[in-house]
Formats: sequence, structure tokens, C-alpha cells
Amino acid sequence: MKLGRITLLGAIATLGMTGASALLAHGDVTPQAVDTTALPEIGDAWLEKNPYSGNAKAIEIGQSAYGQNCARCHGLDAESGGIAPDLRYLEAGESGDQWFAERFRHGSSHDGKVYMPPFGDVLGQKAGWAIRAWLETKHEG
Repeated sequence: MKLGRITLLGAIATLGMTGASALLAHGDVTPQAVDTTALPEIGDAWLEKNPYSGNAKAIEIGQSAYGQNCARCHGLDAESGGIAPDLRYLEAGESGDQWFAERFRHGSSHDGKVYMPPFGDVLGQKAGWAIRAWLETKHEG
């Protein structure tokens, strides 16, 4: 009986460590530079509406930028595995653009815990809107 309890406790501890390492594995994201030189200039002040919506080059750049900077948490092809929001369901249109820009720029934290780091100052507006342009191609209502 005692050996059974020890074995059970060992199994529980092993599962707990495995789950913890899986959760921690998605957290440390070092932003990867995004080459946006092929995109039209849009200025420094953040826009409220995506200027690259439907732009084929922006979509191409956005897909690469998403894969390098977002997929670790939000899932390949924008299909989340449950750790972070599934970005295929972001609201379409200007109100969705505003929400995206706010979260992209400033990240998300609650009670001192960072759930998403801010990418706005690191990657810039052009990269952010390119990612949003690609996400629009993945939208599911």
C-alpha cells in the first residue's frame, strides 16, 4: 500500500513538472526583426485603421512576421491551442483594428503578470499592420 502511494505521488509530481515546463515554454519570446521596407510609408503616429488591409505584399510580410513573433503563443496559422487567444476570431473592420493595435502596441498584463509582451515599439507600426493584414485572411466569424 505504501509503495503504491509513493508511486502515485511520483507520477503526480512528474506530470506537474511536465505541465509547468510546457506552460513556461511559450513565454520567453525574443522579438524577431521584420523587414517592412517593401511596404508604403505610413508615418510614425499609430493609425486607427489598417492601411495594409488586402495588400498582397503586406499579407506576405505579415505571415512571416506572425510565424516569427506570434505563433509560439497564438498557434501556427493563427489556430491557438488554448494558451493565448485564437486570433482567427478577432473582430473584423476598424473596431477590430483598434483592439489589435492597442494589444500589439502595449501587450497585456494583469495582476503583475505579463500575458503578452508589448511589440509596438520593438517591431513598429508597419510590421503590426502587416501581421493584422495576414490575420484578416485567416478570419473566421
